[in-house]
Amino acid sequence: MLVHVPLATERSEDCGEEFRHLAEGAGAEVVAFLSAHRQRLDPATCVGRGKIDEIRALAEEHSADLVLFDRPLSPIQERNLERHLQRPVVDRVGLILDIFARRARTHEGKLQVELAQLDRLRTRLVRGWTHLERQRGGIGLRGPGETQLETDRRLIGERIRALRARLARIQSQRATQRRARQRAPVPTVALVGYTNAGKSTLFNRLTANHQYVADQLFATLDPAVRRLQFGKGQGEWLLADTVGFLRDLPTELIVAFRATLEEVNQADLLLHVVDASAPDRELQMAAVDAVLSEIGAAEVPRLLVYNKVDQSGERAGVVLDSAGRVHALRISAATAEGLAELVATVRERIAPARLRSRWSLGPEEGALRAKLYALGEVLDERFDEAGRDQLLVELDPAALQRLQREYGQHSCQRRKAAPTMHEEH
Repeated sequence: MLVHVPLATERSEDCGEEFRHLAEGAGAEVVAFLSAHRQRLDPATCVGRGKIDEIRALAEEHSADLVLFDRPLSPIQERNLERHLQRPVVDRVGLILDIFARRARTHEGKLQVELAQLDRLRTRLVRGWTHLERQRGGIGLRGPGETQLETDRRLIGERIRALRARLARIQSQRATQRRARQRAPVPTVALVGYTNAGKSTLFNRLTANHQYVADQLFATLDPAVRRLQFGKGQGEWLLADTVGFLRDLPTELIVAFRATLEEVNQADLLLHVVDASAPDRELQMAAVDAVLSEIGAAEVPRLLVYNKVDQSGERAGVVLDSAGRVHALRISAATAEGLAELVATVRERIAPARLRSRWSLGPEEGALRAKLYALGEVLDERFDEAGRDQLLVELDPAALQRLQREYGQHSCQRRKAAPTMHEEH
């Protein structure tokens, strides 16, 4: 049974459908739904005693064996609700954690979810040991319940410390990989947005990848990074797909996934993918902005991408601001409408200033000539009287650095046959 608890002070068009999708995504069979409008939340039970009787009657009528609340509940509220309803109660945070635990695939993702679950469990241990609670009274009345709770807290604390240490090592490895990328700078673009906005579909469309895609919340959790080319000789870039955001995303999850989301902080450009067909898309965009601020990515350059125009009825294309600059793009990742304009806009935003270089190649330098054609744009080619191939090539700095490292040493070994290069801005 689902209990949706909207507050009168909150502005939202969500009538509980998002929470229903979350529950179904976790494998629940929804048999009853109740909306409990409140002016303010009851500190003891969240909904008040009168509404509790209504929830219990409806749960018994439909034989519901679990009650899900669309609100974060305190340990006291959860304990009181279970006592009154006589069945297990799970709040919004617990439900999201369960979905993350089901869908995490990588080793790091599983560690992050377990850390978030243990952080949450540590404040709720008393629920499992009410039959062993400490007796009240004076000296000598210390019961076994507190001893058991202390043991559990100690074991959980040790496991949390071990998980944090392992995640710190993984974070250090990722930082090393990031430094290696920065030495040969390739721009990074990260896809961010509300869950189920179509980020993974867009990622697959741009990369010809086969990342798991489904029409459900949090279909993919583990990040993916792929190297792309804008076109032959047009430079390359990295595209990163990240976990989707959600309103009231649990703080435990934001903390646990902070290492993964560091890729967002280090990106050169964020593509904020928005579901253009969502009735409350403005609220979804505000939720994404809030999470980006919380993880320290508010200042990273951002480009709005309105996805699913095939469902919203809007026309794909570029949206300009009052100054004639690109403000947003309307696309459909499912039908590929507007993707050419998206890639062109991304290239304008992130492509570094390209360098022109002159190369003089001997007849035996065919492999280098092929690389120059593959990595850059050959503006001019001619042969001199000595039979050497003279090329004027436009390259991005990363490709130029790579060729200098690879063939600089070669030129020292073979001075006569080695190519000579002169940079022109």
